[in-house]
Amino acid sequence: MTGFPRDERLLKRRDFLRISGQGNKIHTSSFIILWTESPVSAVRIGITVSGKVGNAVTRNRLKRLIREFYRQNKSLFGPADYAIIARQSAARLGFSEVCQELGRALHRLQKLQC
Repeated sequence: MTGFPRDERLLKRRDFLRISGQGNKIHTSSFIILWTESPVSAVRIGITVSGKVGNAVTRNRLKRLIREFYRQNKSLFGPADYAIIARQSAARLGFSEVCQELGRALHRLQKLQC
């Protein structure tokens, strides 16, 4: 089983600011995915779910769903830093809908990078 180790996470505010300032964006109906080259040549992701999305239970549930999508689909992520930002509409999505939406976005992203 592959987890979500610390070296695959974006934890520092400066990393999120670097991605938002220098990165590229893909919009979906429920998510915004920002990405930029990673200074460590590895895949690192950060997840942002603001208070506008819902209460703590909803936000934590959504973060768990996104982390699980990442764990199951690491091959879709190229070596870069990713920031996945949830929109309000993401609060009512189930796991399969999260997977479909993020999967389609990452396939579009791979086409853009080629």
